[in-house]
Amino acid sequence: MNGEGLYLLEPAGKTFKLQFKVLKVYAVEKTPHQEMMLVELEGFGKALVIDNFIQSTEADEAFYHESLVHPAMALHPDPVRVLIIGGGEGATLREVLKHGTVREAVMVDIDPVVVEFSKKYLEYMHQGSFNDPRSRVLIMDGLRYVKEAPSDYFDVAIMDLTDPYAGDVAKPLYSEEFYRDVKRVLKRDGVMVTQAGSSYFYTSEYDYVLGNIGRVYRYTAEYNIWIPSFGLNVNFIVASDTYDPYSLTARDFDERLATRGVKTRFINGERYRGLLAIGALRPLH
Repeated sequence: MNGEGLYLLEPAGKTFKLQFKVLKVYAVEKTPHQEMMLVELEGFGKALVIDNFIQSTEADEAFYHESLVHPAMALHPDPVRVLIIGGGEGATLREVLKHGTVREAVMVDIDPVVVEFSKKYLEYMHQGSFNDPRSRVLIMDGLRYVKEAPSDYFDVAIMDLTDPYAGDVAKPLYSEEFYRDVKRVLKRDGVMVTQAGSSYFYTSEYDYVLGNIGRVYRYTAEYNIWIPSFGLNVNFIVASDTYDPYSLTARDFDERLATRGVKTRFINGERYRGLLAIGALRPLH
């Protein structure tokens, strides 16, 4: 640490760490699963930190949440029922509910304290999405939910999960079996998207996820975006048996969002096409 004060030292890739100056600590809570903090970070504003890892900040959370949600939502011509696994802070739910086509959004999170913490402290993130009459929040294991949920029900499924290299608890949520269970709860023309960690720093773990999805769905597309507060590229994989993500033009992307009343800070049709063109970053050596 340089100078005086409180600093957050966060492992980013396998070989380096990030240092953030903490200006203020607003709240700290522990659960059987994890420890949560709401802090003010110099240069990034309010930040949700879980087990000393930054989950989102005011300055750049839109890069992540808009890139996760809107490509999959725009790919489907009429997303009415949407499933979210994870996403405890409510920002993914917030973005889903922007689409005027949505009548029901089911969010499944394993940790009730995270959800209550978010409701209490993260209004700037969820923006009231938990109280939207279209929302249904379930506290349970996502693995169990997709095994017990009705078949052919959802139009879009969004996985806002911990990284695939976060330990033994995370890995089943990126398995081929899990993706087959997700596919079962989707309608035949359903669309799925997941965040998939960093292809650059964790290439083998990312390829494990990509391979499992590729064995389940006809069409897959990879894209990634650099998240400043994470210090690394975050990858996303979108998949469907009916809709090819590469067939969605920039114009169609923008028109679908506009028709549904969606306003974004970052993602648009041109950026969507650009992200697809970049694909996944891997080490060059």
